[in-house]
Amino acid sequence: MPKTALATFAAGCFWGVEALFRKIPGVKNTMVGYTGGHKIEPTYEEVCAGETGHAEAVQVEYDPTEVSYEDLLKIFWTKHDPTTRNRQGPDVGEQYRSAIFYHTDDQKRIALRVKKEFDESGRFNRPILTEITPVGTFWRAEEYHQRYFEKGGVGVCHI
Repeated sequence: MPKTALATFAAGCFWGVEALFRKIPGVKNTMVGYTGGHKIEPTYEEVCAGETGHAEAVQVEYDPTEVSYEDLLKIFWTKHDPTTRNRQGPDVGEQYRSAIFYHTDDQKRIALRVKKEFDESGRFNRPILTEITPVGTFWRAEEYHQRYFEKGGVGVCHI
């Protein structure tokens, strides 16, 4: 059985971010939830109200022999606007911020390098504002949010 690794990303509404990463070959599983804040066991309503400091995030379990962390980062940075602070499309608030929550020092090093490469590439007209911080406790979101679109959920996500 191949060894898997975890990556955690926030890029706005977690429904769309999860759907995006589930399509990537080498991604074995995903889970939506909340991280980066101060509230223990936050609820969706509390996070949406901006009361917790958490971001809506997706934890990605992947096989590094099939897809690299660097490739996941490149997908992440090309599928949302990392140059806006606390906003994706009409979704506004710190819960919708662009963030990478690294699990290892190696992930931190790679994320900082790839961010610098993207910043210097001219791809974006403004600097990348993506937060790169260590992952803390990842609070699993309520079950109805998991694989939301696969369950026939309706809504608009801007990723």
